[in-house]
Formats: sequence, C-alpha cells, structure tokens
Amino acid sequence: MPKKEQAPEPSTLPATGYLRLPEVLKLIPVGRTTWWNGVRAGRYPPGIKLSPRTTAWSAEAIRALITELNDNASTQAER
Repeated sequence: MPKKEQAPEPSTLPATGYLRLPEVLKLIPVGRTTWWNGVRAGRYPPGIKLSPRTTAWSAEAIRALITELNDNASTQAER
C-alpha cells in the first residue's frame, strides 16, 4: 500500500510569490472542482489573474488558509 503523502507545513512555502493550482492542490487535499466552488463560495481565497488563462494564489493567502484549516481541525478534534 502506498504511503500517504503528508502535506507540507505552511513554513515550507515561500515567504512571497505565487502558487499555481496544481501546487495549491498538493497542499489542500481537494479536487479542482471543489477548489473552484470553494473560491466562488468564499471558503478559499480568490486567485490573481496573471493572464486570461492563468490564475495563481499568493503564498501568503495559501499559508493563511492552511493555518485556518489546521486550527479548525484541531478545534473540532477537541470536541
């Protein structure tokens, strides 16, 4: 059985810069459609259009999202 890959901690992300969707989805374990639905619903940060067909997310926004998701998961685990 393959070993489950552990998502990198927010500290391993670059301090600044942009992440494309495949990089984001390696960090946030959801599918493409779920991600885009979450962006539209406000659950995930909006992307930044780099060109008409290219969207990226700031490393800072993704780091904040990972921290928020980890905090929510630990809060629910305590219940």
